[in-house]
Parts: sequence; C-alpha cells; structure tokens
Amino acid sequence: MAGRGRRLAIFACVLSFLWIFTGPATLRAVQEAAARAKDIYARALELQTQGNNSAALSLLWEAAGLAPHDADVQNRLGEALERIGALDAAVDAYRAAVSERPAFRNASNNLILALVKAGKGDEAIRRARALAAEAPDDPDRFFTLGVAQSEQDGAEAIKSFRRVLELAPRHALARYNLALVLRRADRLPDALEELQRALAIEPRPEMHYTAGIIYWHQGELDRAAGAMRAAVAAEPRYVEAHDTLGAILKAKRDWKGAAASLRRAIALQPDLSSAHYTLAQVLQLSGDEHAARTQFEQAERLRQQAQLEQEAGVLTAVGTGKLDNGDPTGAFDCFRRATLVFDAYAPAHYQMGRALERLGQHDAARAAFARARELNPSLVAPRD
Repeated sequence: MAGRGRRLAIFACVLSFLWIFTGPATLRAVQEAAARAKDIYARALELQTQGNNSAALSLLWEAAGLAPHDADVQNRLGEALERIGALDAAVDAYRAAVSERPAFRNASNNLILALVKAGKGDEAIRRARALAAEAPDDPDRFFTLGVAQSEQDGAEAIKSFRRVLELAPRHALARYNLALVLRRADRLPDALEELQRALAIEPRPEMHYTAGIIYWHQGELDRAAGAMRAAVAAEPRYVEAHDTLGAILKAKRDWKGAAASLRRAIALQPDLSSAHYTLAQVLQLSGDEHAARTQFEQAERLRQQAQLEQEAGVLTAVGTGKLDNGDPTGAFDCFRRATLVFDAYAPAHYQMGRALERLGQHDAARAAFARARELNPSLVAPRD
C-alpha cells in the first residue's frame, strides 16, 4: 500500500509539473483564439451592414472555427449560409447554437424554419410543437408552429395562426402568414381580407406586395399596380416589388413605365436575371430589338452565374465543415472543386488558403488568400 501511495504522489507531482509549464500556455491559446474570434466576428457584422455578404460569410466561417461553442457566432453563420442556399450547413450551425444555448429563441426559430426549407418538415413541426406545448399561452410559439406547418399541412397551419390571433388579435405577422396560407389554398378573397386587416394593424411593404400578386393573378391589373406602387413607396429599395411592378406594367402594355420599374430593380440588384429578362421582353415588344438582345444575353449569363455560384457555395460550406472537423485534405478537395465550378467565388479561395495553411503549404496558401482578396478586397488573410 505504501508503494501505491508513493506512486500516486509522484503522479500528482507530474500533473502539477505539467500544469505549471503547459496549463498557462493552453489557457493563453484558448483566450487568444476567443479574442481573435470576437474581432473577426465584429468585422463580419460590419461587412454585412455594408452589403458585402460574401466576405462576411468567410469571416463567420473562420470565427466559428475559432469559437465553435459561441452560440451567437453559430447563429449568424447559419443565417449567412441560409442566404446562399447551403441549407444543410445552415441547419448544422443552428443546431450548434441551440445546443450551446437551449433558450436562444432566435436560433431555435431559425433552426425550425431552415429545417422546413431543407425538406425536413417533420422535425421542424416536432420541435415547434414541443415549444408551443411548453408555453400554451405564448402567441409567438404558435406563430412559429404555424410557419413550420405552412409548407406541409395548410389546414393545421391555419389553426395555429388562428390560435395566435385568439391570444394576440393584433399580431400583424400572424394575419399576414395566414393570408399566405389562404392564398396557397386558392382562397383568394379570404387571403385579401386578412391582408387588409394586417395592413390596418401594421402596414408593411410585403403585405402590399402580396396583395398586388393576388390582384395580378385575378387579372385586376390596375389594383395590382397600385398595390406594388404602395410597396415601393413604403420601401424604395424593395427589389422584388420593382421587378414585379415592371412585369405588371408590361401586361398593361405600359412599355415606358415597365422599363423604368425594371431598370430601378436592376440598379438596386444588378445580378437579378429575372429583371433583365423581363426588360428584354419589354424592349422587344416596344421595337428595340438590339437592346432586347443585349438584355436577353445578360439575363442568361446571370442565370448561369447564379447557379454556379450556389453550387460553389454549397461545396465551400461542405469543405469548411471538414476543415473545422480536422480534415484539411478533404476540405482542400472541396474548395478546389468549388473554384473549378466558379473561379470567381472568393470565399472558396479564402477557405482554400486556410486549408493549405493547415497542410503546411504556406506559399500556396498566400496565393489563395491573394486570389480571394483580388476578387473581394474585404477578404484579408487571417494573419494580415
């Protein structure tokens, strides 16, 4: 027994010795990573406010790798991934956020809605129903449940939204989403009635827009155009409303007004292929064949580019997951494939640089970071 006690004492001394020399260094490394993640996250948020979502996404990926247990970073990363259509990766990020902070309502709602978009509606409804059961008098939980049900079970969604309105009659978004479900069920008069009630509570541009879409489908072009004009008056930068107003005015054979609305949509979002295509039709109908041909070509180029960019974004998201899970070789292959699909996708080059650094290929990493910065000057190499 005495020998065993001496061995335990020696083991304890060794642990203490190791802590003295390695513990502080490990703690410093963790603190430095957390501080760096905080700085990168702040830069990402600033870039998002400037509309530079591509650069922001790359920085959010990096911040999430440095601080994988930071719920706020994971939630923002999920939102950024959702914007580029990388839904599975977005779901993973939201799951991480909710796992770290179960009471994080925004992340929980984001997870439920992303699951719906990713075709995992059953899980989304289960989660939303469990949240509603925990607080049966909380209108917002029933609202989330209604949104989750909207794509799968319109009748149940209507019940959930009506439950919201029993609890909170002035819940404008519940009335708006109820209108969307009614429209999907082809109950257009009921949908318009709910939209008018919602507008009376809290006028929002998207409510005018949806009313305009319904009027358009009913063939009431004057009322449709009026609703779209109300939408852009409420939000002058509402790209979809300008685009749709142009299409409605085209149906009214108002070539000048249609062209003006479509050009406004293009000015706000130059890569909007649908606006270029409709403008091409308007120009063709008004007799300007040369300008129409140019717009048709531009529309097709942008359509193909958007498709390639989305594919590159998904590959980059998969690669970043591999990189964060300790597989730089597999990650590099994903990033390489992403650049082959769409070489102008800056985040793929940036993440490739990170993978090459992990693999010890520092010259190649610098070249990848330089290419990323050439494509998007806001993407600065991690050590810059």
